[in-house]
Amino acid sequence: MSDMIHSEGAMVAPSMVELGPLLERLLAGEFICAVSDESAFRRLEDEATRERLDAYLRPLNRRLATSDEGSVYFLAWRVLDEAAREQLSRQLAETVSSLLPLLEWLQLVQETLGRDGLASAGDVLKPADFSSRCEDNQGLRERLERLATDPFFGSQSEQLDAQIKQVFKRLREHGYLLQPHADRQYYVVTAKIDYLIDLVRFIRDEEHLPIDDQAPAGQESLL
Repeated sequence: MSDMIHSEGAMVAPSMVELGPLLERLLAGEFICAVSDESAFRRLEDEATRERLDAYLRPLNRRLATSDEGSVYFLAWRVLDEAAREQLSRQLAETVSSLLPLLEWLQLVQETLGRDGLASAGDVLKPADFSSRCEDNQGLRERLERLATDPFFGSQSEQLDAQIKQVFKRLREHGYLLQPHADRQYYVVTAKIDYLIDLVRFIRDEEHLPIDDQAPAGQESLL
């Protein structure tokens, strides 16, 4: 009896009590990776921990899931019953509306910073780099303005620096970027970007939704 804790008439193992805060974050829809929370990510890499979480989540029809690369953890449905399909459909509709601006952002990062590949977890991005390079390139400047004023990013400013600030703010709010220090203007890409890319590939390959038909030229090559 000493190794158990009473909670509203139920017997809860200390291990699950300890995992409670992490479980709440996952149920709230958080994506956990080594960038966003290294300690929590390492805990989720432990097989015994994942098994305890999945045992708890099973009656909720949820399961712990990860990206193809195993770089980020999040919750998914265990069985797609009618209720789960309805909620998943709403979530997918919301996500699809943000896919095109996010793909455009990925391409803009690649071209603005002269990178060979996509932004990936751990990459450091500085708004000042975008500002200086867009100021010297009218084409990039116009694309950034279109991106910033997209409903997903929602900038209402005509100033380049303010537009860039709004883009980075929204990406941080949605978990794609982490700002380690509020008073220092640099951001770190999280592994939620891997989930985004996996999702786009799934939609393209399995669902055949017209993502590529709507995307600006060149975005298909990103994937």
